[in-house]
Amino acid sequence: MIAFDGVLFFPVTPFDADDRVDLGLLDAHVADRLEHAPGGVFPACGTGEFNSMDAAEVAAVVAQTVRTVNGRVPVVAGTGGQLAHARACARSAADAGADALLVLPPYLIGGPVDGLVAYVEAIAASSPLPVIVYHRGTAQYTAAAMAHLAANPKVIGFKDGTGDVALAQDIVTAVTATGRDGFQFFNGLLTAELSQAAYRGLGIPLYSSAVFAMAPRIATAFYRAYSDSDEPARERLLREFYFPLSRLRDRVPGFGVSLVKSGVRLGGLDVGSVRAPLRDPSAEHLAELAALLAAGDALLGA
Repeated sequence: MIAFDGVLFFPVTPFDADDRVDLGLLDAHVADRLEHAPGGVFPACGTGEFNSMDAAEVAAVVAQTVRTVNGRVPVVAGTGGQLAHARACARSAADAGADALLVLPPYLIGGPVDGLVAYVEAIAASSPLPVIVYHRGTAQYTAAAMAHLAANPKVIGFKDGTGDVALAQDIVTAVTATGRDGFQFFNGLLTAELSQAAYRGLGIPLYSSAVFAMAPRIATAFYRAYSDSDEPARERLLREFYFPLSRLRDRVPGFGVSLVKSGVRLGGLDVGSVRAPLRDPSAEHLAELAALLAAGDALLGA
């Protein structure tokens, strides 16, 4: 069974001036964040621009991350999109030594719930790795579908990215009722720190943190306050950093990724631009982000 203890880290994918994946910068990015003790590393997922990469690029990103992490924490590789692409990414992640897969939604096309179940099962069957189901976009699962998938020992988790808390509660209840041991539930909403107190009440104790990629000290301080039930510290970080960040994020579609990558650059690592259709922030937005990051660091003191 895979155990996660700490902030879940979703690295950005560095691209060089010729728009090629820069594995050296990826190594530096992941190695630096490992010093802040994440509970797991999730390369080539949403924050890592999985949607923009071909299967060879995904394979290279996952393999480099596995080498850098070197067994210190679990590595969960992104897969998804069209089925052939998803299977190829699942196989290469297993070959690289990843610990599990996060199954992102299929591109564009939707299908009935039983088709989504078949999609997850086909990916799970294509490699020896266990899978975590990501519930968002074109992949909307029911409680009955997740109870069915939880009967498969290779399906080890569920990540909610829709924000429908009633449905999330229904899914947690249905999976728990199966008696399945070790099944893990994740909050995968944008800036998940904003909603994590509510999600913990649903029985979803884990969350993904895009902020950890650009501001690991802030993200770790929030996680510590959350874990210790230090409400004054948690609320101060929400009020003075996370809510202003979310307001900036919501101004432009795709800023949930673009701002994070820019934040990594502001921290001194030139990980390059985002790929289309995402766009880099304007100079004005960058200045606001820099001020927010400085304010967040000031909250933590020396």
